[in-house]
Amino acid sequence: MITLKVGDKAPNFEAFDQEGNTIKLSDYKGKKLVLFFYPKASTPGCTMEACNLRDNYQTFLAKGYAILGVSADSAKRQQNFIHKNELPFPLLADEDKTVINAFGVWGPKKFMGREYDGIHRATFIIDENGSIEDVITKVKTKQHTSQILK
Repeated sequence: MITLKVGDKAPNFEAFDQEGNTIKLSDYKGKKLVLFFYPKASTPGCTMEACNLRDNYQTFLAKGYAILGVSADSAKRQQNFIHKNELPFPLLADEDKTVINAFGVWGPKKFMGREYDGIHRATFIIDENGSIEDVITKVKTKQHTSQILK
């Protein structure tokens, strides 16, 4: 599970977004990055979280932040999620879970008494130099922006 903490260097990553473009951590050098991991595109909690970030996108830009979402969904599913909700930021289609595992957000979960492995909802704030500034593991989907910009 999540072992990364404030002050650690963010794991270097490279993955495809919903359009098939290669996105790397180094693309964000000199910017602050909100890297949010979510279990599944177009589910209620994930939609609330993504739309909360979308509704405050201009505020993030004004404060020098870029936003990038990650789940194990296919590029097509990520594309549909973006179009359906008019999301202004890219989503990584991390089907092989390379980025998900690098950040330690894959692991055992419980839901309605059932245990299974899945993606834990978590957000990493990465500074301009690639260091982790904050790790949010108790994400409030409807108020996520205020958790990040506190």
